[in-house]
Amino acid sequence: MAAQLFDTKKTKERVILTAIENQKNSQNFDYAIEEFKNLAVADNLEVVDVLTQKYDRPNAATYFGKGKVEELKELVNAKEARLVISNDDLTAIQIRNLEKMIASDVRVVDRTGLILDIFAARAKTKIAKLQVRLAQKQYQLPRLHTSLANELDQQAGAGGASFTSRGSGETKLELNRRTIEEQISQIKTELKSLLSSSTVQRKRRDNSGLKRVALVGYTNAGKSTWMNRILERYSQIGNDSEEKKVFEKDMLFATLDSTVRSIRLPNKRQFLLSDTVGFISNLPHNLVASFQSTLEEASNSDLLVQIVDVSDPHYRDMLTTTSKTLRQIGAEQIPMVTIFNKADKAKLSYPERSGEDLIASALDKKSLEAFIDLLNKKLFADLKKVELLIPFDQGSVLSELIQNNQVLHQEYNDKGTKIVLELSEAKIKQYQRFVNI
Repeated sequence: MAAQLFDTKKTKERVILTAIENQKNSQNFDYAIEEFKNLAVADNLEVVDVLTQKYDRPNAATYFGKGKVEELKELVNAKEARLVISNDDLTAIQIRNLEKMIASDVRVVDRTGLILDIFAARAKTKIAKLQVRLAQKQYQLPRLHTSLANELDQQAGAGGASFTSRGSGETKLELNRRTIEEQISQIKTELKSLLSSSTVQRKRRDNSGLKRVALVGYTNAGKSTWMNRILERYSQIGNDSEEKKVFEKDMLFATLDSTVRSIRLPNKRQFLLSDTVGFISNLPHNLVASFQSTLEEASNSDLLVQIVDVSDPHYRDMLTTTSKTLRQIGAEQIPMVTIFNKADKAKLSYPERSGEDLIASALDKKSLEAFIDLLNKKLFADLKKVELLIPFDQGSVLSELIQNNQVLHQEYNDKGTKIVLELSEAKIKQYQRFVNI
């Protein structure tokens, strides 16, 4: 398992967050800082202060200007912090210089390192752990000369662990580029083998002919809650529904694994529903690349359902973040509806339709019914009414059709059973020989 960057198991580590404000980010700077704080809290860190500076661009050597670095040093001592995190990516030179100028026992990392650490803590499946480890190694590669990158767990050789905190029993190893590149190669080989099995499973789902719906959106918007409410009501898994639920908790990146479940509606229409990893602004490129296979659940869907926390004052920024991420993974052309979730917290009237979108609460029964009604109309809009004549000696075909589709009309004649139902183009082709013209 990939090791965490910060030792947060026993006591919360005191941290000072730093950021630079300029013309490019000034409009959303307050929101960016709030999100930055939430990320630190999500990694069980105690934010004791936030230091910012208005600067056209980060100093190439020290990130902040000389005077602000001195202010940071004094703040670290005053607040007894031993960790400084930058909201911007830092180079190896910037990290090394800042650590020298502040204090020898203070670590300096950046936002990408923080997100990677959160992902390392949340990863549960073998694939997710390997994906995080790959992103960590790729992040580590250009930072080999910093003290941070030179600190590995004693089991690094066997497990390929990434960054760890300084502590007793740890061994400092001088990592060179070849070592890291070999580790990256090994991880990619192992991932390729595991992902090939996932690809086979995905192809089986594709061959099922079932439509696919993916829940997407900003992390902690309520995707997993919607997934579980739908499973409780409509899942085909009966008494095992509790075992098939996904983990849900009010925190950033509560789950990283894409979960796919088969849903059967009362009208017998079926589809596959997936809950994907949450998005966040400026999601590290290495993570997007590493989790490409997981995000493919979204890019291969017939319909995207964007879940938005409308109670958050920055929800419009979250909409922008989702839009950018969907473009990154090539899913921007897929039809999408938006659920403005947590309307109860926002004190909005719900459930209410807004065009093809829905104002709702995942905890509300009527909202769930409105959501399913929206899905029925949007996802199955291409169904066509067709009349089939099934000979008496094709009883298994008739049974399959009746079991998996809502029969609108049924009667018998001397040639067999005549049924009228709604089918997709693919299903019509599958049963073309029974079409009654």
